[in-house]
Amino acid sequence: MNNKLFVGGLSFNTTENDLQDAFAAHGTVTAVDLINDRMTGKSKGFGFVTMGTPEEAQKAIDALNGKSLDGRNLTVNIARPREERSGGGDRGFAGGGGGGRRNRY
Repeated sequence: MNNKLFVGGLSFNTTENDLQDAFAAHGTVTAVDLINDRMTGKSKGFGFVTMGTPEEAQKAIDALNGKSLDGRNLTVNIARPREERSGGGDRGFAGGGGGGRRNRY
């Protein structure tokens, strides 16, 4: 089992220190990463906490999953590797220029 945990359902006001404090009660916290939006710099409402051992990670899941932090119920589970995004396709573009009409002489 991995000791890196996904933590979702976070309040936008929750800080890395808040997460550190909440998880430290269940074992050694080796890293806390709160994910922020690149454009706004504001929290995306989720992050990752790495515990010292897999046993401490499981203890934190058992204790904190579904519990409230800053008025929001947490989702805590083992972090899974990020899925590869598809290499093909339109990548969210509608295709074509979509610009104004061009006069043809």
